[in-house]
Amino acid sequence: MKSKKILYLLLVLILLSTFLSGCRTKDTSSDQSQKDKNKIATLSYAVWDKNQEPVMRKLAEEFEKTHPNVKIKVQLTPFRQYWTKLETEANGENVPDVFWIQGPRFQKYAKAKLLMPLTDRIKKDNIDLNNYPQSLIDLYTYKNDIYAIPKDWDTTALWYNKKIFDDAKVPYPTDSWTWDDLRAAAKKLTDKSKGIYGIAAPQEDQQGYYNTIPQCGGFIISEDGTTSGYDKPESIEGIKCWIDLIKDGSSPTSKQLADTQPSNLFESGKLAMVFQGSWMIPEFTKNEYLKDKVDLVVMPKIKKRVAVIHGLGNAIYSKTKHPDEAWEFVKYLGSKEANEIVAKSGVVIPAYKSVLQIFIDANKGYNVKAYVDELEYSYMYPHSVDTAKWNQIELKYFTQVWNFQMSPEDACKKIAEEMNEVLRNEKK
Repeated sequence: MKSKKILYLLLVLILLSTFLSGCRTKDTSSDQSQKDKNKIATLSYAVWDKNQEPVMRKLAEEFEKTHPNVKIKVQLTPFRQYWTKLETEANGENVPDVFWIQGPRFQKYAKAKLLMPLTDRIKKDNIDLNNYPQSLIDLYTYKNDIYAIPKDWDTTALWYNKKIFDDAKVPYPTDSWTWDDLRAAAKKLTDKSKGIYGIAAPQEDQQGYYNTIPQCGGFIISEDGTTSGYDKPESIEGIKCWIDLIKDGSSPTSKQLADTQPSNLFESGKLAMVFQGSWMIPEFTKNEYLKDKVDLVVMPKIKKRVAVIHGLGNAIYSKTKHPDEAWEFVKYLGSKEANEIVAKSGVVIPAYKSVLQIFIDANKGYNVKAYVDELEYSYMYPHSVDTAKWNQIELKYFTQVWNFQMSPEDACKKIAEEMNEVLRNEKK
């Protein structure tokens, strides 16, 4: 009997131990689940535009409201330091989780596998890419994969100072203006005794010859990215039209423009007209001198209407520790809700096409619709894997052209020759 009692007690102890052990396991699992639930994923978001920083922080706050387990840290770095910093961070594998990317550098980053492919996630979450300009989807596509969701876009328009036009008794520019109309008006508006020029003809690509070259029928780079178009007669014509404005005396010289930027001359009442990208809207409309004196129209037509379009994308670092959370944030940034917030700020043209009217309404008093109208005939910003290399070639030879040290014909042929070599090496 005694042995049976001992055996019975042992069985009770074993069962009790098993029960308690099970309870402990369950509690531990529950505790771990609670810890995971309470864990905060901190994402860094790199941007470069101080004008847009407030609205980017607003978007981060709105996202955090519906994603309490995610914290967004917006990092502002001035554009001139942004890419150097990003490359340094890439070497140390410490790139921000989400960051702005631009067309000229996109393919280089995609090829280096620094960007997370988004195609599968886009399909899984049924993201409708028709909500964005197709040119921007193409811009951020590399080898059939999409690597960024369009954030905004920009084109170039012709701004003009109504007071200078009124003083010179010259009719304001219209959307039907041709380049000949612009050139004739620029001559009439120039009054060097007052230090006033009709227009500025700076050595600029996106706000300058990247528009006039295709307007003349030429091209910067072929659609397949293998050939330069600079040696084509039409492309050369697209360069000469700017040089003609300097020869006319209607534009400050290259040296004068190097000393004082066209935007600064315009803001001080020394330019009647200036070509400027849509990112200048906040600066011009808030400038005390300009705000009640200026307006804008689409760029004048040469042979046909063409406008180069560029736009930023929100990209995800391929080695982020929080890929799902980063995608949720980028998906939100590309949403209609987020784009409406951007549109209401009026600081930049949102990528989501259906909210463009909100952006226009946010800038009442100015014909910012000119930028939106150019979307219809826009083409993708010229780029390749090593865009920066041939950008330097453009700079080297066009600096000589703008200083009348080399003819547009000779410079364009040299650019095409050296650019083609860069493009050939990209394919190796």
